[in-house]
Amino acid sequence: MSKRSPEHEVPLSKFLLILGIVLGGVGIGTYFTLFFDGPRPRNKRTALGHVVPTAPRTEGVEGMVWLPGGAFSMGSEDGRADEKPVHVVTVHGFWMDKTEVTNEEFARFVKETGYVTVAERVPEAKDLPDVPPDGLKAGSVVFRPPPGEVPLDNHYAWWEYVPGANWRQPEGPGSTIEGKDKHPVIHVCWEDAQAYAKWAGKRLPTEAEWEYAARGRLERQPYVWGNELTPENKWRANIWQGRFPNENLATDGFKGTAPVASYMPNGYGLYDMAGNVWEWCADWYHPEYYAQSPRENPKGPGASFDPDEPGMAKRVIRGGSYLCSDLYCTGYRPSARMKSAPDTGLSHTGFRCVKDAAAQ
Repeated sequence: MSKRSPEHEVPLSKFLLILGIVLGGVGIGTYFTLFFDGPRPRNKRTALGHVVPTAPRTEGVEGMVWLPGGAFSMGSEDGRADEKPVHVVTVHGFWMDKTEVTNEEFARFVKETGYVTVAERVPEAKDLPDVPPDGLKAGSVVFRPPPGEVPLDNHYAWWEYVPGANWRQPEGPGSTIEGKDKHPVIHVCWEDAQAYAKWAGKRLPTEAEWEYAARGRLERQPYVWGNELTPENKWRANIWQGRFPNENLATDGFKGTAPVASYMPNGYGLYDMAGNVWEWCADWYHPEYYAQSPRENPKGPGASFDPDEPGMAKRVIRGGSYLCSDLYCTGYRPSARMKSAPDTGLSHTGFRCVKDAAAQ
């Protein structure tokens, strides 16, 4: 079995982790990976983005921000291979949630609809024919910091499939979201995010819409607030400080998720477009999509392809999380692309929604 780079990857599927528990991890090491992209970029360009407003909006949508649409440079020449080539993309105007969807908002959806998240459902035997019935348990993938330093390519050292973990019990049985109404909901897979968006009369953003929104009118900047990670020695996002994955200094005030809007918004008035939790996008992931992407309102490829796991479908997630550091993971850069299995929720992944102008 070949050894692969851990670059830009995440745990792929909870089903593989369940299988890992049953098999003791034998033979499935290549299925479990996490985002890595080395030292942060050193992009010093400061030009503003091109904004081409569509029809001006005078009426508001509660909890959302109107983005006028326009052209911007998508991608980064200083980033990873799947962030290239930089190409000019035009998106039409749309509304976007100011913040990530919170526990409070998701709880309202569940109360009104009776929805049961994928993490709360017992996996079907057909998906795991090699697992005995008593091994099929509902749960989700949870970050568990190891007691000491571990090799950074040994991702089993800090990710664990935990039976009983879900959005209500983010660390597993006995944990709770009490007092965390304003924290982003986590342990929601792509299907869960889609269900919420449909209920709310919204949708998930395309990858292009997400990056346009994240940049907040800043063109080719490495961060959504400019070109310095900590301007004036202040943290601008909920990310990891210290030695990953065992030493979280939490100098930004948070060891896990933070209440939404704990940091200053970007140029569009959107909060947490970097850090806190990864956010699901509508698109399938393909590393070479930028070379063939339409230049107006791209909606992603027709199918997923991940050269590291060619048989495993992936959706795009964006924005980085509280587990990203400047030394190990720089996924909080606005151009950074991420992929994740749509059947799997994790303790660092949530979402926000958008709404078309015509649907307001």
